[in-house]
Amino acid sequence: MSIEKQQVLDAFHFRAACRAYDPTRKISREDMDYILELGRLSPSSVGSEPWKFLVLQNVTIREKIAPVSWGIKHPMNEMSHLVVILAKKNARFDSEFFRTSLEKRGLTPEQMSATIARYKTFQTDDIQILESERTLFDWCSKQTYIALGNMMTGAALIGIDSCPIEGFSYPEVNRILAEEGLFDPNEWGVSCMVTFGYRAKEIKKKYRKPTEEVIEWVE
Repeated sequence: MSIEKQQVLDAFHFRAACRAYDPTRKISREDMDYILELGRLSPSSVGSEPWKFLVLQNVTIREKIAPVSWGIKHPMNEMSHLVVILAKKNARFDSEFFRTSLEKRGLTPEQMSATIARYKTFQTDDIQILESERTLFDWCSKQTYIALGNMMTGAALIGIDSCPIEGFSYPEVNRILAEEGLFDPNEWGVSCMVTFGYRAKEIKKKYRKPTEEVIEWVE
């Protein structure tokens, strides 16, 4: 299977932060499942997959988070889909979360011990993320952005618009969604949100820094 490079570049030029969606056009379940599958199949550091994707279509819950989600510039009913991406908390090398993930790989007891020891060194010395719960959570949140990018790019490839959202009160959105029973706040936290739909009007051409400012070849 192959795809033309120009098709990919065209999708990247098409993709822009959509601030106004056509409320009369909704994404099909088939297309939305495809977008979510791109998130699920995304790579992550040490294969941790420290994410969950909440497809928040419930009108009542959407309206509860609307007053504290200033980054969503339009009424909540305009976009077709709203996905809240959660990141795992306390994803330490010695956690049940990591052990369960490793067990799925069919490792022998010896391989399991060696892998956990490797991850301990990685988290403690190499990347140094065990200093606080927040540092560890931020590491997992970084992984979710790989999935976020893949979902937005994959959506653009089939003509679907999106907008990544960080403009909201994290404490309030976490509180509201946890109180709705959507996740255990001791185990998960909101990393970011992303809206999907079809643009209601043309989007102004986006600016990007020129190649020479952001790319340097070291040979």
